[in-house]
Amino acid sequence: MYNGGKAIRYNSTYTEKGINVNFIEEDAVGYAVRTYERGVEDETLACGTGVTAVALAMAKEKGLIGTHNTPISVRGGALNVRFTFDGSTFTEVFLEGPATLVFEGDIQH
Repeated sequence: MYNGGKAIRYNSTYTEKGINVNFIEEDAVGYAVRTYERGVEDETLACGTGVTAVALAMAKEKGLIGTHNTPISVRGGALNVRFTFDGSTFTEVFLEGPATLVFEGDIQH
């Protein structure tokens, strides 16, 4: 991944709390997104908040009014962000994609 994610995340403007950094590329069906995530301090397979923000920001930038599906490709697979935009407010925002159980546990009191 482009090393710029780390450089941007640690830029003096953001050092107090840090930020996640998303790199976006428009493709034939939607967008490809790669994320450098604070806390992890590396690239992650996916960032739900980041891909949702990408879909909404691109819709606003392009003036896409109505109900839309935005396919987003991340290193972890294919996602879709579905939403309605009336030109000023986003509603019915859903992030859709596969979910896999990776851990199960019990806490004893």
